[in-house]
Amino acid sequence: MAKGITRERIVEAALDVLDEGGIEAVTLRAVAARLDVRAPALYWHVPGKQQLLDEMGTEIQRRVQRSLAALDPDTTWVDGLRAYAGILRREYLAHRDGARTFSGTRLTDPEVLRAQEPWLERWSSEGLPVAEAMDAAEIVTSYVVGFVIEEQERAQSEAADPERYSLAVRDAALGGDAPLVASVAHDRGEAGSRFARQLEIVLDGLAASSRRNPPPPSPPPSPPPSPGGA
Repeated sequence: MAKGITRERIVEAALDVLDEGGIEAVTLRAVAARLDVRAPALYWHVPGKQQLLDEMGTEIQRRVQRSLAALDPDTTWVDGLRAYAGILRREYLAHRDGARTFSGTRLTDPEVLRAQEPWLERWSSEGLPVAEAMDAAEIVTSYVVGFVIEEQERAQSEAADPERYSLAVRDAALGGDAPLVASVAHDRGEAGSRFARQLEIVLDGLAASSRRNPPPPSPPPSPPPSPGGA
């Protein structure tokens, strides 16, 4: 094991490589070069690229959990999911190809998994079954991943070709016989407002589903034993 090479340093170097060149640039060789070592020096910590991506994804989730830990402990499950979605989007956007790179990775740190326990406890105490809480979290995560992939791909394409999404070019191509199609592109708003608006639709659906399927009532307490044990 190369002296001074830690998993934390490897992950930070990998995130730097990602930001500079995108997901295709992230290789063990590129990360090793940034650390001024040869690739085999990393194998003790990350045997291959997938393990490297797992460690990167775990670090992003660690940052997400730190931000969530600062929320009011009395936050409702709907408000908690809203905050989670915003934090996750922010962390993905902080890195080039963030959503593509970090989604689907395996969490390697049990402490990151354990950090979910207090949230599940609070949400279940509100009457949301744990299975439904996990479904809701996965649905919100999928929304964030899909939105940010589209957001990042569009931003990178537009940076390379500023006219790629020109509304004037789009309007000219449509002509005048599709006014509704033409108008919606002008009314969409910027990415942040679209994200918040569409997230509320997702959360409203989850809340409505929870109201339609309330948890079964708790069984009544057992009667006290008769005197004398009869």
